[in-house]
Amino acid sequence: MDWAARRGDLVDDLEARGRVTDETALAALRTVPRHEFVPERKRDAAYEDAPLPIGEGQTISAPHMVGIMAELLDLRESDTVLEIGTGCGYHAAVTAELVGPGNVFSVEYHASLAENARRRLDRLGYGDVSVRTGDGTDGWPEHAPYDRAYLTCAAPDFPEAVVEQVRPGGLLVGPLGKHSQTLVRARRRADGSLDREDHGGVRFVRMQ
Repeated sequence: MDWAARRGDLVDDLEARGRVTDETALAALRTVPRHEFVPERKRDAAYEDAPLPIGEGQTISAPHMVGIMAELLDLRESDTVLEIGTGCGYHAAVTAELVGPGNVFSVEYHASLAENARRRLDRLGYGDVSVRTGDGTDGWPEHAPYDRAYLTCAAPDFPEAVVEQVRPGGLLVGPLGKHSQTLVRARRRADGSLDREDHGGVRFVRMQ
């Protein structure tokens, strides 16, 4: 199987349809081997632009959504980033391509997913991504403040602790809503409040 060719075709299609437009985000999607993050029984579908199950009721996000979130976060080399919801580690790897693996800190609720993601990331050259098991609503205060933070799972709102751990002027992105979900980008003001923008309806698994 020529995985690189299939990955290239997928990203070419995302670019042609205007689903992802940022060149650095497109380059990251071209680089990260998504098939390595997909369970073997689903591997043939790794380069379809769709979410796929990864166990524990969780999913790997569709590639276009990972690219869109990277664009909205305006990720740059050396930005420190907090990820809530490691899952299989794919989104963290894409983020690491943009900011450097040592600048990505990811929290996963399920211990089994966290351990598997840690091993997978290490095997694929992203071993400096930090992954811990815990409650994502608590963030990861030891490494704060972060330049950016994002949720890979839907929450009613950005968790208060996560907002507090982002520096003033920093960006947060995530799917928010109790019933229907909206992808929201927010910039943290100096007083801790958020300047929000809506970026359309989405559908993510719920935060646990």
